[in-house]
Amino acid sequence: MKKIAHEPTGLTTKIRTVIREEISEFHPCMILVRSITGIIPSYAGIRLRRHILKLAGIDIGRGTIVMGTPHMHGLGDIRRRLHIGCDVVINVNCFFDLNASITIGDHAALGHEVMLMTSSHHIGGREHRAGQLSIAPVTIEDGAWIGARSTVLPGVTIGAGSVVAAGAMVTKDVPPHTLVGGVPARVIRVID
Repeated sequence: MKKIAHEPTGLTTKIRTVIREEISEFHPCMILVRSITGIIPSYAGIRLRRHILKLAGIDIGRGTIVMGTPHMHGLGDIRRRLHIGCDVVINVNCFFDLNASITIGDHAALGHEVMLMTSSHHIGGREHRAGQLSIAPVTIEDGAWIGARSTVLPGVTIGAGSVVAAGAMVTKDVPPHTLVGGVPARVIRVID
């Protein structure tokens, strides 16, 4: 007697789709990194964290110190989208949205709880205003300093040698050697 293969029902297909969506962004390597570095107190093992991140496949330059492992999230292989230069300082509790690439130049510094966002949404219809996902890379050029609790939105480039004041919301590119601050951030002055 010939065995008949059953076509998946609508419910079975939906369950498979939901399971696939739920586990598709499971990043075992990053969970391992967070588990290992999570036992190291903030401000201890600042060079060790760099080595662990490098072993995990993140492009991170020599001399960089990581005060606390940043929270890294995004779709797909997020490790390939983060590029950190040499002699960078990353303070505690920073958040990197890695749906698009984030590039941090040499000698840059990120203060406490800095958020680098590469994704947002277009404004949707009245039933659901958070519409279609949009992504754009973020670039922090050489020598820039991003103050504590600042947020850099998708598609923004922070120019070389610039300073973003603590708590600023950066919505557009910052020219090189410029101090910006506020919500939204605006130019305060040019830095010699």
